[in-house]
Order: sequence, then structure tokens, then C-alpha cells
Amino acid sequence: MKEIIKLLRVSHWTKNVFVFVPLVFSKNLMNKDFLVEVLFAFVFFSIASSLVYVFNDLIDAGKDKLHQIKKFRPIASGKISRSKAVVIIFILIILTAVSFFVLNLQFNSVLLGYILLNISYSLLLKKIVIVDLLSVSIGFMLRVISGALVITVPLSSWLILTTLFLSLFLAVAKRRAEFIIYENENNTRIVLKDYNLKLLDLFLAVSAGGIIISYSLYSVAERTVNYFHTENLVFTTIFVIYGIFRYLYLIHKEKNGENSLEILLKDIPSIINIFIYGIVIYYLIYHEKSL
Repeated sequence: MKEIIKLLRVSHWTKNVFVFVPLVFSKNLMNKDFLVEVLFAFVFFSIASSLVYVFNDLIDAGKDKLHQIKKFRPIASGKISRSKAVVIIFILIILTAVSFFVLNLQFNSVLLGYILLNISYSLLLKKIVIVDLLSVSIGFMLRVISGALVITVPLSSWLILTTLFLSLFLAVAKRRAEFIIYENENNTRIVLKDYNLKLLDLFLAVSAGGIIISYSLYSVAERTVNYFHTENLVFTTIFVIYGIFRYLYLIHKEKNGENSLEILLKDIPSIINIFIYGIVIYYLIYHEKSL
């Protein structure tokens, strides 16, 4: 069971919390019906992401055996046979298909698009410079869009762009860490040979700026101010700036970045920043009535 959990990468399900973004920013967090719908969305996205992970590990098992870290993955290490992995994939496909009987067609169209995108990524897109980064970013953007579609609420374009730049930022940070660690190895990502440290640092700077600008414009947009009845959302930008700067500090000074979740969970200042941001956002959206 431990190896199956590892194969499914259950710890990576936290990435699917992006489906909750529209629920929070549409002022529906306390709506029990909507909350149940989004919880279902989270579950099905988690199953779909595990499906993609198993498929990817099955395809890359041969190369993973030569990798100093990936060789410990269940399929590459032989702890789970290829035939058993195929059976798990079929089970995950069936579980994912249940979504079509539970949630609306709009959500399921995005979910299907997410699966096809990631299968394409595993087979081809991850080998193409820049396209590999954008593919990861689009995957996160689809999570947010699906979160809005499942409860049929409007979603700000600025919020979508913020998600796009944030996921791009994290993807570039991961590539940067991989480049530093595996620069002289031939058995890692093929696409790494097309990058260099200077280029990746430039990509980081651009995506970091994109996050801050998109979120700032979202916080002061007329639609946002009128919807939340407050102009004070702009002050939450400071938490976003600190979070980005802190992350940049960690990947440059601490030589980290390959696992974004691990960085956030181990860095106390980042945890405190996210916690305070969450409290402030909750107050501004659900309690303050400034206008």
C-alpha cells in the first residue's frame, strides 16, 4: 500500500487546492452546496493527476532507473510491476469517469482537457524548450477555471493571469534547481540542455513580475472593488510581494527549488506569511464593508 500511495503521489494532491480559488474569491466559501461541489472537483482532479503521474512513470521507467533520485520510484525500482501499473491506470480511468455522473459537463470538459494536456506533456511537450514550462502553467490555470465552472461563478481575468504567472514561476524555479543539480548528467530531462542559468533567472524575474502586476491590478480593478465593497484588497499585495521575494531568496541562497511544497512547508516565514494573508483575505472578503 505504501508503494501505491507513493506511485499515486498523494502528497502532490495539494496542488489541486487551486480549484478552491474561485470559491473563496466569489464569496461562496460558506455556501455548503458550493463547497461540496468544489470538494468533489478537488477529489476528481486528484484522481486525474494521479492517473497522469502513473502514466508518466510507466512511460519513463527505463530512464528513471538511471536517475539518482527517480530510480527509487515504485515502477523504476521494480517494487510495482509494469502490468500492475497498467491495472492501476485503468482503475483510475474508471474513477475519473465517475465525475461525468457527479459534476457538470463544463467541469468535465476542462478535466478531460487537463488529462490530455498532461498525457501530451509526458509523451512530447516536456521535451520542447519553453513549451514544457507553459504546459505546466496551463495545467494550474485549468484547475482554477474548473473551480469556477463547477459552481458556475464568474472568474476575473486578472486572477487567471495571476495563477498562470504563479505556476510559471514555480515551474521555472524547479527547472533551475534541476539544471544546477543535474547539469553534468545525461540521464535527466532532455530539455535541460536547451536552458542555461542566466536564461532561467531571466524567466524567473519575468514571471515574478507578472504575478505581482497581475495580482495588483486584480486588487484595484473596479469590478473587484465593487464586488467586495472594499478598496483595501490592494494592501494584501504586500504579502504576495514578500512571498515571491522570500521564495527567490530560498532558491538562490539555500540552493533549493526542486520541490515547491517542501520549501513552503519547511520555511517558517513563508508559512506565517501565507497564514496572515489568509486571515486578512478572509476578513476583507467576508466581513469588511468599507464602501
